[in-house]
Amino acid sequence: MQFPHRRGWHTDQSYRRPPPDVSLFLGVLPAPQGQGQTLFADGTAAYDALPPAMQARIEGLDGLHVSSGHGRKRDAVLAGEVPKVLAPHQAPQRQPLVRLHPVTGRRALYLCEYGQMDWLEGPIAGLEPGPHGAGGALLTELMAHLTQPRFVYVHEWTEGDLVIWDNRCTIHAATWFDADRVRRIMWRTTVSGNPGPAYAGEAKSWIAA
Repeated sequence: MQFPHRRGWHTDQSYRRPPPDVSLFLGVLPAPQGQGQTLFADGTAAYDALPPAMQARIEGLDGLHVSSGHGRKRDAVLAGEVPKVLAPHQAPQRQPLVRLHPVTGRRALYLCEYGQMDWLEGPIAGLEPGPHGAGGALLTELMAHLTQPRFVYVHEWTEGDLVIWDNRCTIHAATWFDADRVRRIMWRTTVSGNPGPAYAGEAKSWIAA
């Protein structure tokens, strides 16, 4: 279940500035046990476990986040797809690789893997772009570290479970379920409120002017 074997690791709506603080996920009709799990990786513990040299290397760097439907995810770039023309409110958004939590004051890794980063101009601002560039290599190295089993909690859903998590310091992914044979109903919402001083006073990037 570790990246890159388990695909889809992300933090909700990281392509927005300011990004949402918290997500809530309700298991109305979960998949059977062993299917449709949700995996959560702890960005704070993962950051603390990085070698000091890597902590210093990534301090101050920004990732470029973008919605996955615009032809800028890694697989689309590798396939040579023509990217969509983006409206101003769809533009890639810079987010710190190391995010300072506004409540705990602790640092956490804040990044997604292949589907929610901009692989045309990024995925890491200021580093060589593209799937074969230095930015992509660094992102892959950090994701492999962050999703080690020692940092991951696996939630097995039962009916009525409500899981609430902090997007500012946690990433998540889903496991497979047999969608052809299993009916699964899950309700999710996201909440904003305290993204931290770095976002103070910003207009919502995703609202068209």
